[in-house]
Amino acid sequence: MQYLSTRGHPDRKRFCDILLEGLAPDGGLYLPEHYPQIDAARLAQLRVVYRDQGYAALAFEILSLYIDDIPSADLRALCDKTYTAEVFGTREIVPLRRLEGVLHIEALSNGPTLAFKDMAMQLLGNLFEYELARRGEELNILGATSGDTGSAAEYAMRGKKGVRVFMTSPHGRMSPFQQAQMFSLQDANIHNLAIDGVFDDCQDIVKAVSNDHAFKAKYKIGTVNSINWARLLAQVVYYFAGYIQATQSNDQKVSFTVPSGNFGNICAGHVARQMGLPIARLIVATNENDVLDEFFRTGVYQVRGAANTYETSSPSMDISKASNFERFVFDLVGRDGARTKALFADGVGQAGKFDLSADPAFQGLSARYGFASGSSSHADRLATIRDTYERFGQIIDTHTADGVKVARAHLGAEPMIVLETALPIKFADTIEEALGRAPERPAKFEGIEQLPKRVQRLPADAEQVKAYIAAHCD
Repeated sequence: MQYLSTRGHPDRKRFCDILLEGLAPDGGLYLPEHYPQIDAARLAQLRVVYRDQGYAALAFEILSLYIDDIPSADLRALCDKTYTAEVFGTREIVPLRRLEGVLHIEALSNGPTLAFKDMAMQLLGNLFEYELARRGEELNILGATSGDTGSAAEYAMRGKKGVRVFMTSPHGRMSPFQQAQMFSLQDANIHNLAIDGVFDDCQDIVKAVSNDHAFKAKYKIGTVNSINWARLLAQVVYYFAGYIQATQSNDQKVSFTVPSGNFGNICAGHVARQMGLPIARLIVATNENDVLDEFFRTGVYQVRGAANTYETSSPSMDISKASNFERFVFDLVGRDGARTKALFADGVGQAGKFDLSADPAFQGLSARYGFASGSSSHADRLATIRDTYERFGQIIDTHTADGVKVARAHLGAEPMIVLETALPIKFADTIEEALGRAPERPAKFEGIEQLPKRVQRLPADAEQVKAYIAAHCD
């Protein structure tokens, strides 16, 4: 399997090369040259694999379609090491529960940091350690987080040989629990950088550093954000697991609603659908930062500045520049690298927007790719959390509530699966506002907000972040 850049760079690379690289040399994102196809017979086999052998075996089957430069026995061992009931709480790893009628929630938040990001990040940590040991190299991971990516990455990488993590986050814009999860870590290879700005500023810093090729090469900079294909690939697996749990036969279709800010989680669903998984619709659920919803309704993609990026009660989606969106647009415009580069490097990079409303590709988008969208507000969030608890006895987090609210507006005959984002404790203040009571807290996180913090505050300046990295790599 060879990988190409969404912006047309002529080089083709293998999986383990892009695992350690992050962005392509031209600033594009990596995608496989083609999506392997899963026909009905193969899907029937995967159904048996998941039922009889479990999630790790299913992960191996999906990942091995894209990874052919790691020996099969090693890849299987990495999957077995990652996806265990001890780490994720159940044999199913991502158990499905019915909320009402055709509406289901797929539990993705039972990992070490109580968020869906653990599903990919735990694997990524093991892949990094494996490949770096094989090469005898080290890696400095630079990331950006709006809440959950940071803690998932840090818990996956802490203590890993040959890996340092430099994680940027928007100062004061995460929940107290999210901040405590990250900033309380004292491991020497973990560095937290609180940036004066919003998540998009952090993400811009990561891209600016990655595009400084001399610095990137000298300090061996890699990424764990969903711009890293390996991270997104790991997420494809739970779409297959959700489908298998929700259906009895391959004649059935399902739909997924995905709370989305950076478009990585739902982009994995797009990949699964392109592979042939019988997905009827992929519903993008946004909060008040509804740039993605606006695009799927109008064809206009217009990013917003920091002043117009709202601070909400589902903070992990407080994003107006969705980096993974470029992967989908690349497919949408017929995998035309030059056009994708023009749309993102020139359109978004210069004008802050592009308009595909009159393009035939956009006009056929829903029928061809199954996408629809909707948005949710703070009032919607509170009402959905309250309703879900009062009628079903289940407490859901704020982002999952956005998903449930939007899903209800798109219900059809087929099962609708909302991808759970996090456990409620991560957003306790809003849960208490909705229910008048705090959510349960796992015993291992008791008193976490009172632990000593290890964090460096910096301005939104890529040069200062580079200086910090250089000073801590000697």
